[in-house]
Amino acid sequence: MISLTQLEYVVAVDQHRHFGKAAKAVHISQPTLSQQIQKLEDDLGLILFDRLQKPIIPTEAGSAFIAQAKNVLKEQQKLLYLAGKKPAGVSGKFRLGIIPTVASHLLPLFVGAFSKKYPNVDLSIEELKTDTILQEIKNDRLDGAILATPLEESGLKEHPLYYETFFLYLSEGHPLLGKQSLTAQDLDENEMWLLQDGHCFKSQMAHFCSLNAHHDSVFKNIHFQSGSLDTLRALVRKNRGYTMIPALMADTMSDAEVRNHVRAFKAPVPTREISFVYRRDHWKLDIIRAIEECVSSSLPASISRTKAKSNQVLGI
Repeated sequence: MISLTQLEYVVAVDQHRHFGKAAKAVHISQPTLSQQIQKLEDDLGLILFDRLQKPIIPTEAGSAFIAQAKNVLKEQQKLLYLAGKKPAGVSGKFRLGIIPTVASHLLPLFVGAFSKKYPNVDLSIEELKTDTILQEIKNDRLDGAILATPLEESGLKEHPLYYETFFLYLSEGHPLLGKQSLTAQDLDENEMWLLQDGHCFKSQMAHFCSLNAHHDSVFKNIHFQSGSLDTLRALVRKNRGYTMIPALMADTMSDAEVRNHVRAFKAPVPTREISFVYRRDHWKLDIIRAIEECVSSSLPASISRTKAKSNQVLGI
């Protein structure tokens, strides 16, 4: 008879594609894990993994079996979660992903309040790029995420949390600072500092400004794409050119810095939709609602919870 433990071992090998790493992840010896999977294969009468490949990969029959094993384990986790709920309130473990361009300015606003209000929730937060987060959600290694949307990914639900407008951050004395508000036509890609590939914020900037996807230079002999908006901000402040920044970053700046470096865009204002994203079949809805409530209540008044007619929500 197939055991849940054997299914856990199979899924671990699929995730790590290595028997030794899988054994370490499930806290048993490699010989024990190998023996259990061998026994399962004998009982089933099929081979789950091609052991001759490096890294190890599932066979065609193994892939179908593993997909169903993940569903069984997920339902088991759901039963255990529901059985363990206490009347005292929201509790349990939750694994949250968040993109870097949101994390740096949103997390400081709500994590303290969340910790105090929901002490029985064990919240693990990982800062990752969008593609990685989506893969981790699909593989059930993350419970949910805070991402720029719309994603149009099947099997996922998106709850918009807020709409964040973009500003332009310019070097001091830049001619565009003489304008009260800007349009995409005012921008020159040769003066724009960009994030590295894989950041949805870069995709949104490139879409709004019609930038060359391979542009990576403000100085002709310097080629740089950053993983941090704070790094781009510092480069602009000490050198020349400009970059786009989200409203929550602008909100942390002094009045003097805003006056000397920041300008708004004319309507329709470039805007990103930030949402809570999770699998449609996820069951930890009480924790999801708790995170959403804490995020919403922590946002400054300058950040809109609803889409304004003057906003142009950029695609990803």
